[in-house]
Amino acid sequence: METKYIIGAVIAVIAIIGIGAVALGGGHTQHAPNELVTCVAAHGEEPEFGFDPMHGWGYHDSGTEPLIQSTLLKRDANNTFVNDLATSYNISSDYKEYTVEIRDDVKFTDGNPLTAEDVAFSYNKAKELGEGADLSSLNEAKADGNTKIVFTLNKSDSTFINKLTDVGIVPKANYNDSTYGQNPIGSGPYKLAQWDKGQQFILEKNPDYYGKEPYFEKITNLFLDPDAAFAAVKNGDVDIAEVPVSYANETVPGFHMEYFDSIDVRGISLPTQMDTGKKIGDDNLTYGNNVTGDPAIREALNVGINRSELVKGSLNGFGNVSYNGVANQLPWASESTFTDGNVSQAKNILQAAGWNDTNGDGIVEKNGTKASFSIYYNSKSTERQAIAVAVAEQAKAIGIEIEPVGGSWDDIDPVKFQQGVVWGFGSADPYEIEHQYDSRVAGQGYDNPEILNDTSVDLLIDAAMTQDLNSSYGTWSQAAQQANSNYPFLWIGTMDYTYFVNDTLDISNSTHLIYPHGGDIWGNIYDWKRIQ
Repeated sequence: METKYIIGAVIAVIAIIGIGAVALGGGHTQHAPNELVTCVAAHGEEPEFGFDPMHGWGYHDSGTEPLIQSTLLKRDANNTFVNDLATSYNISSDYKEYTVEIRDDVKFTDGNPLTAEDVAFSYNKAKELGEGADLSSLNEAKADGNTKIVFTLNKSDSTFINKLTDVGIVPKANYNDSTYGQNPIGSGPYKLAQWDKGQQFILEKNPDYYGKEPYFEKITNLFLDPDAAFAAVKNGDVDIAEVPVSYANETVPGFHMEYFDSIDVRGISLPTQMDTGKKIGDDNLTYGNNVTGDPAIREALNVGINRSELVKGSLNGFGNVSYNGVANQLPWASESTFTDGNVSQAKNILQAAGWNDTNGDGIVEKNGTKASFSIYYNSKSTERQAIAVAVAEQAKAIGIEIEPVGGSWDDIDPVKFQQGVVWGFGSADPYEIEHQYDSRVAGQGYDNPEILNDTSVDLLIDAAMTQDLNSSYGTWSQAAQQANSNYPFLWIGTMDYTYFVNDTLDISNSTHLIYPHGGDIWGNIYDWKRIQ
């Protein structure tokens, strides 16, 4: 699921240029061994509302580590649920009620105790705002005493346990929707010490934290673009910097490169409906495309495009091919016998469906319609641009004309249901399948942007929701396979996350968590230490 951020206006740009200039030409920045300076994108893009979980802080697609706030559950390196605030939980047999017991020894950083009322308030407020975790199946969260919370759902949902990792807990007594993000009160391992908008935020260790004590007393995270981040690495001004895969083969003395497989997949939506002028969703946007609306176009692209070449080129080799948008690490992944890169087969598919090059320009037509459409991508994302350009180049050999178009999400939003878009997905919650394919959410926000309408997919999703989570994975897999039989996406592959890490650091590779869309290098911050 895509999440939008702002980096600020002109002053932020000036600040970033200033920091970049220091990194390029200034002296090495000295800091204590138990202090950490980073430039990490998962928390490196400045959140519009500050550090407020009610507005999505700390959430991507699998409940990333919010650092400042606690969550009910976390995940470990095996992607298994482990307790954070929770001490136990119980799920009703119909998956419509979840009861959670929490610790009684937790304090917020203002000294007040964290109780069940705060948890219930946080979930109800997060549902009301709808800017982070998908809590659409939640009817109400209600406190029962100081340590018990009862979550009542409006439908059976065996995936709801994933949402217990997703919401950072805020204090009910003094939460303010407009000011909390600037001065957050939490109970996590760190507290916000300083936020210089457009430049950096600084965290200091929370002395009252109830969990495993982290090694680092202070974390400074800089807001830098990729070029400035790489310059800061070369200058020794940061300990860790996330960089695009285009930098992954660079070497910097005193640093080593860490590569992490992820479940973060890139794919291009292909509108499955014809453009009849109809509109959809809360934003009343026109949907459909008279080229990709023909199943033969979508199938030909899926058969003819060579994904291995795309991963090798667009992702610099740091990724894995995906034919169905489900990463191999996930339990609802399926084996694929699909083969791609077959240009002659793709041409045959088009010809059989009536697409022919009648004027010799290399582009096929059908009933006067030229096989031409656009693929939009977020221009801030270098790998998305590379994917769009490379797909357009490969599509020429099939006889399909694609125009890559870069822009902001504000530019993409009006046409996201009419043209192809390079998307990023990747969640440890199988409910993402619902977001990608369920016809009942088509055109809502970023859900089902291809406007797929396959009732058999919807029925499989409903069945999965009523099954035990582990047992449901097979059904979720069936739903994804059925959806992809319609070729609603041109899936490309999962991408690795690449970081320059100072040689003096041990970031505990053995305890790293699964990397969702957006990444989460902070997930095992409790295990990091300085070794030199």
